[in-house]
Amino acid sequence: MSELKKQTEFKLYKRDSVFFDQNTAPVNIDYAREVNDVAILPLGAIEQHGPHCPNGLDSFNAICLAQKVAEKSGATVLPCPMYGGHPYMHMGMPATIALNYETNMALIHDIIAGASNVGYNKFILLVAHGQDSSFIPAVHKLGMEGYFTVASTWYDFLGDNKDVLSDYMWHADEAETSMALSLYGDLVHMDLAIDGGGTTLVDGKWKKAPGEMSHPFQFYHFDGTFALMEKDDLDYGVIGNPTKASKEKGDALVEKVVEGYSTFIKDLLEKHPVGVNPLGFRNPLGFNGFNGGAYPTFDKDHDAKGRPLYYNK
Repeated sequence: MSELKKQTEFKLYKRDSVFFDQNTAPVNIDYAREVNDVAILPLGAIEQHGPHCPNGLDSFNAICLAQKVAEKSGATVLPCPMYGGHPYMHMGMPATIALNYETNMALIHDIIAGASNVGYNKFILLVAHGQDSSFIPAVHKLGMEGYFTVASTWYDFLGDNKDVLSDYMWHADEAETSMALSLYGDLVHMDLAIDGGGTTLVDGKWKKAPGEMSHPFQFYHFDGTFALMEKDDLDYGVIGNPTKASKEKGDALVEKVVEGYSTFIKDLLEKHPVGVNPLGFRNPLGFNGFNGGAYPTFDKDHDAKGRPLYYNK
């Protein structure tokens, strides 16, 4: 058998691309184990976004943001599954294709479990769509099985609170349209943008909007059945006012989001170096099946209770 040749010339951080699927297996494996073991999973959805934005907006936003974060931080971007879970009020809306909660949770779990065999020890779910009901329990299930995973929607991670925007974020509105104009403006038809609607079942003061800073006595917007079914309530599929959107606002949002995630990754790697699983569990040496289960031993960088030995508390 001839000797296996190794790739020796790379374009970015000793690899061809920040995208996992654009590198060969040996390059991804060596990169994860020697250079940077953070993997970003972009999560979006296929969902109607009014008459002016594409159905893939959430997934496009997640992918484009993840790419920029990876270019700045050295992390790797896993393929986006495109489809996503949805809050109840989206169900049945024409041009929205929803995964049920169990399917979406299983999808997230299996992607992370499979990608860990490459050598990634740290996973970030960069979410651009309101599927909290799926990704939050998925993160906790993964944690019980020994996978270090963090997740956030870009808008709540940013917490803009109207630093850039005129209105709080809702759907196909100023925020999402501005980001689309920044990242793939050729797919946005601003001449078709219209001010939207949406019937709220409780006064707005009781509801924390996406990206809004918390105030006393507020529910998060996904903490209850606060809205009518969109298919029955919305004439044009828009909640908010996309006519206020601009590329300049989108550029500002993108810059702040990318800086935030990149700084987090830098801090994460300083605290937990490449090759270390922060939870202390040994990485799987091979695929362990779909049932998972916590690994019974800790690696050399943690004590018998899983406490890190490599930094002072």
